[in-house]
Amino acid sequence: MKLKSEYRILPYIVVTFIYFIVGFLTTVNEQLQAPLKFTFLSEAGAYKNTLTTLISFFFFLGYLINGTLGSKWVNTFGYKKTIIRGIFFIIAGLLMYLCAVEIGYRFPDFHFAAGGAVIPYGYIVFLLGSYLMGTSAAIIQVVVNPYVASYDLPGTQPVQRLSITTGINSIGTTSAPFFVTLVMFRGISIDNIEIKQLITPLVLLILCIAAVAVLVRKLDIPDIAHTRATVGEKLEKSIWSFRHFALGVIAIFFYVGTEVAIGANINLYAFELEELGNPVSFFGKTDIIIGGMDLGIHALLSTLYWGGFLVGRVISSFLSRVSARQQLITTTIIAAVFAVIAMVFQNIWFLVAIGLLHSSMWSCIYSLSIKGLKQYTSKASGVFISAVFGGAVFTLLQGALADLFGSWRWTWCLTLVCELLILLYALIGSQPREKDMI
Repeated sequence: MKLKSEYRILPYIVVTFIYFIVGFLTTVNEQLQAPLKFTFLSEAGAYKNTLTTLISFFFFLGYLINGTLGSKWVNTFGYKKTIIRGIFFIIAGLLMYLCAVEIGYRFPDFHFAAGGAVIPYGYIVFLLGSYLMGTSAAIIQVVVNPYVASYDLPGTQPVQRLSITTGINSIGTTSAPFFVTLVMFRGISIDNIEIKQLITPLVLLILCIAAVAVLVRKLDIPDIAHTRATVGEKLEKSIWSFRHFALGVIAIFFYVGTEVAIGANINLYAFELEELGNPVSFFGKTDIIIGGMDLGIHALLSTLYWGGFLVGRVISSFLSRVSARQQLITTTIIAAVFAVIAMVFQNIWFLVAIGLLHSSMWSCIYSLSIKGLKQYTSKASGVFISAVFGGAVFTLLQGALADLFGSWRWTWCLTLVCELLILLYALIGSQPREKDMI
């Protein structure tokens, strides 16, 4: 199918905007970990870090369980209807967040004890909302990745289009930490926040996402030929028979694992350093007070980390002559070095700098993994998205290790291991076998 000229840019813009929303809400979910640790989980005892990171765990559990659901919907209903279904899951997740907040605010004594930890029932409802939000992100990404990679936009390559789209996604992830700090909690110090402050922002978010759903339903987002199996078409080969794809799924599991673990846990590490009398400073300042509002160093760390993604993806979008494989080799080597320096010298800023290096890894691994798959692309995307569950595994694992070690410092060895495994994929696993090229 040849797209008409008037369709060249608009569908690409719409899909990219939806991806912005996904990035924004993903980071909002992560940034709520620290505030909820001080509110819902203030009496969780020795399990505080583990329970806090369960928020990210349940979010990415949605990817594991429902990633393939998105690809089935794409093959059955097409790209546009699948996006709309994904948006409805966003609304459902936000409604669960709202219910959790109302329960926590109106029934503060509604809780149960487990292993010495006091856990509010509202927190359990919040975990369910996090799972639904992860499901929505998984479904939408199953649409975005193959659509953008295969979209006929003259003068661009797949890795460039993915870098541009993920760059817009990074604007969402970069702005989200300050949205949580300034809008949701109105610049109040994290020690003094109250759970009821989430109610109004959540209501407004639900109304905005509902408006987006109505808008998308009215817009024309044409399908792209040869990227999905049509109804009745049987795929003869197993998607796992493509070696470069199968290894790419493993690589993305470790990539997202360390990407999310840094973004979600770096602020918890900053609070630990502060408690140890070694607060993180920014140009000599240990706090950022503007107009009487505490912007929070922890929010700045996350913003700069995710902001590195934005900068790196903008740069990557111009690298038309540098292959995805070469980009991946270079960035993983430098990221591994930064992880070692951050642990040895307890310098959190080297962890922040890894965001710049992580910026192009998703686009590189994805484009290398789906190379030559054609009609298997949509199904491959669903399986690929399920591997994003690594974000849940490593975030929770790192939180458990922090409780076990009594410190976050050496838990960043997980980042080092992940970077080295991704490097191995770039060097060896990303090369397609001749029999795997359709």
